[in-house]
This record gives sequence, C-alpha cells and structure tokens, in this order.
Amino acid sequence: MPKLHRRAVSFGLALAVLAASGAAQAQNALDNVLKSKTLKVAIPTDYPPYGSVDKTMQPVGLDIDMARLIATRLGVKVELVPVTSANRIPYLQTKKADLVISTLGKNAEREKVIDFSSAYAPFFQGVFGPKNLKIASFADMAGKTVAVTRGAMEDQELNKVAPPNVDYRRFEDNNATIAAFVSGQTQTLAASGAVAAQMIEKNPQINAEFKLLLKDSPCFVGIAKGEDALKAKVNEIIAGAKKDGTLDAMSKKWLGKGIGELPV
Repeated sequence: MPKLHRRAVSFGLALAVLAASGAAQAQNALDNVLKSKTLKVAIPTDYPPYGSVDKTMQPVGLDIDMARLIATRLGVKVELVPVTSANRIPYLQTKKADLVISTLGKNAEREKVIDFSSAYAPFFQGVFGPKNLKIASFADMAGKTVAVTRGAMEDQELNKVAPPNVDYRRFEDNNATIAAFVSGQTQTLAASGAVAAQMIEKNPQINAEFKLLLKDSPCFVGIAKGEDALKAKVNEIIAGAKKDGTLDAMSKKWLGKGIGELPV
C-alpha cells in the first residue's frame, strides 16, 4: 500500500474513532448519573410555589419535589442547581445540569436545542393588572408598561400577541419582576398564574386580577439533545407517578388542584 494512501486510511480511521467516541459521550448521561450516584437538576428558587427557599434557605416547591422524586426512583441522590429563566437551558447544554425542572414550557424554538419529557404539572401564563385598568384584549395594552422576567415563557409569548408599542420593563429574575409591579413601577404584569395568585394573596392592596391568557403551558422536564436513554427513563418515572397518584398529590399540595389532563 502506498505510503500516502496508508496515511489517508489511518487518518480516516482516527476520525472514525473520534466520531464514535463523541457519539458515545452524547448518549451516556444516564450511565454517568447511575455511576456517580448523583443527579444534577436545575431548579428555580425565585418562583413559588414551583421553587423558592424557606426560612432556613433550603429549596422548596413543586419542582424541587419533582427533582427529588426522579432521583429517588433512579436510586441516586439529587444535587439541586439553582438557575434563572435566562440561564436554565444553557446550564443543560453545558452539562452543568443533567435535567432542567424549572417551570419549563415547551415551544418550537426550545425544541430545536433541547428535548422534553412528558408533562408533569399544570401551568399557564397570563397578563395581570389592577381591576380599575381596562384591558379586555391585547390591543388594550398599547402604550402600557408591563413587568416581565427576561427570557421567560411569558416574555416570549407576549411578544407574539401584544402591540408593538407596549413598554416592556424586563427584569433578571421573578422576584424583581413581581416587586416592580407591586411597587407601581409598571401598570401590568406578565407572569404564571401560580406566581400571580400568590402575589395577589400577599398584596391585596394592589387590587390586581387576571386580564388575558398568554398560554396554557404545562411543565416539562428539559433534557439535553441526544440523551435518549435518560429521556426514556424520566418518561417512565413520570408515567409511573401519574398512575400511582404521586403527581396528582404533588400538584394538590403546591397548586391547590390536581394535574388534570397533561400531554404525554
């Protein structure tokens, strides 16, 4: 075999080995979790009742309970990784987390970069404002200020339907978004129904109410592209927890209502 040809063949084999190695690494998240006995889960800590911190600064909420449930049924311990709406997907893509359980809604843009499990909890986004502020349609939001968390689902959805002259006031986390609306910095708020319900209960003086539905968007577990084995295992756990009533009990505990009909 000519020397040049042998080099070409050797180079080709080397590339094939590297490609095979890369493919194997892309598929081994579940094996790594089981070998390390640790599941790293990105969770919210500023989005009650899905995720917040208690008086001892420990994470609590529906998403935290879900993370612990998956880890328990995998037979491993859970490592909770606090994230914001803006960085939760990058944490998954850069392997800082094995899963994202952080009020994550599914849409076409996100499906291009990550995979999703079956839904595990109900969730919806809406626009909220004072009862004396007339808003019956998205056209009525023209010229009005709205507090919204940067990169969150409600930020994306409002952009699709609101008039171009809506005055967005974007904040880096949900606590800052809620505080801005409650303090009167904005006329309206775009948030999840659960978060808004807690805000209204804690701040009756603002006399706020639900105005417009942005999206009925159940919560899904985010999984890195190509991690089919981990995705299948998570879906198996979710299906089992639906069947035995665990998810329904969890939803009633944190949201005050059952899971209803969730998409698979």
